[in-house]
Formats: sequence, C-alpha cells, structure tokens
Amino acid sequence: MNGRHDEGPPEHGGGLSHDLPVLARRKMIRLMAGASLVPLVGCTSEGETPAAPSSSSTGCAEIPEETAGPYPGDGSNGVNVLKESGVVRSDITRSFGDSAGGTADGVPLTITLTVVDAASGCGTPKRGAAVYVWHCDREGAYSLYSEGVADENYLRGVQETDEKGRVTFRSVFPGCYPGRWPHVHFEVYGSLADATAATSVTNTSQLAFPEDVCAAVYATDGYGASVRNLSGLSPADDGIFSDGHDHQLAAMKGNAGDGYTAALTVPV
Repeated sequence: MNGRHDEGPPEHGGGLSHDLPVLARRKMIRLMAGASLVPLVGCTSEGETPAAPSSSSTGCAEIPEETAGPYPGDGSNGVNVLKESGVVRSDITRSFGDSAGGTADGVPLTITLTVVDAASGCGTPKRGAAVYVWHCDREGAYSLYSEGVADENYLRGVQETDEKGRVTFRSVFPGCYPGRWPHVHFEVYGSLADATAATSVTNTSQLAFPEDVCAAVYATDGYGASVRNLSGLSPADDGIFSDGHDHQLAAMKGNAGDGYTAALTVPV
C-alpha cells in the first residue's frame, strides 16, 4: 500500500494526523496477508464504457491502491457497518437498520464498477467477488462519523459481482470538501461472506470524477459549498490523485438534470 494520505473534511475532525495511524494499521494488515503492492493501472475515458486495461505477457496490473481515509466504516477505524443487516443493497441513498433513517439528497448518481482479474490480462470478470462503496454527502459529510450525520449510515453499501464482474449502486453525486478532489471510496473483497464479515479486503481504491461533470453538478441547488471548494483545486493538488488519476477516472454519461452514471473497470 502506498503512503499517500487522505485528508478528511477539516470541519469534521479528519486530516493527516487522524489518517496516519489508520494507514499504518491497514498497511501492516496488507503486508501480513501478502497482498500485492505492484504499481497499478486501470482504464476509463470520459463518456465511454470503460475498456479492459491493456495486458502484457505478465498480465495487466491492479487498480491503484489508495488509503480508505479516516471514515471507512469497515471496523479499521472505529464503527463497522459491514456486519449490520441491510448493508448488502444497491440503493445507498437511505440509511438502514437502527440508524436515524435519513436520506441523502443530491443529483442522482449510478455507480457501476466492473471487477476483472488482473492476472489473466483483465479479460476475465471476477464473478462472486464483493465491493463495498462509501462517499461523502452533498455537504461533504460522512455518515457514521461527521457532526450532524453520525447517526446515519447512508451512502454506504455492499454488492456481490454478477457473472460480468459488475456491481451497481444508486446514490447521489458527492460534494467537494476542502483539499480533496471529488471521489468515491471502495474496497474489493474475495466474496460477499468476506465483505459482511469485514475481513480479507483485497484492494482499496478511489474513483475520481471529471472536472466538467463536477462543475455541472455543483451549479445545481444544494452544492454551494462545493463550488467554493472546487474553485482553484485540481487533481494535482490532491494528496491521493496528485501522482496520476487517469486509471481511476470514471467514464460518465448523463446530465445534471436527470443524473449521471459513473463507470470504472477495476482490475484486482
């Protein structure tokens, strides 16, 4: 795992000092498990369905490994939502279980991730794997952690990959908080049983959004803070994406009025 650090929203108590111990714990777990630390690639282009990453004689490389940040909700930093009944779902806009029962508002977003086998040249879908996704809400807050939404668990969910290696989540477009380019976190597990037991995560990464899509979304009602936070920011200024985010850039379709679909191929 690399040493880059995900700074959470400062107003919600995140940041480098919070994230360093989280990174250290997760790095040790990966090393003990013998997880791959190969330099990584993926493949998408805006407006198109993501193509399989290019292969070589040794097979294609994995999706870039990133920090889960200070708000994963997977048990590695406090609360564990993965063991709660109801976390396996496609619609993550609402809270579930014993939460406060809130709903996240914003421009509709459908997230489709296609998990493929890197060792086989990325041509073989990973059927029966599982993906956990989470991201901030329109205001830049993370459920389970941030002030005002600590009793919510929306914008978090798990899905098992189908025969094409795909998972699909219905969500809302995340806001932009200070210092971070708009993104979605995800973890890949070998099976649904592993995911709901919160054990044996194989890959942790982040999906990035194109700037023009972010600008269009943030021009709509409710995203006022994101307009300010995105202004003057670029992926090069982001501690996660500053060394390159091309292979984590979602292919987008749609518009701010009707909603967007974000697609990304995830070699593991």
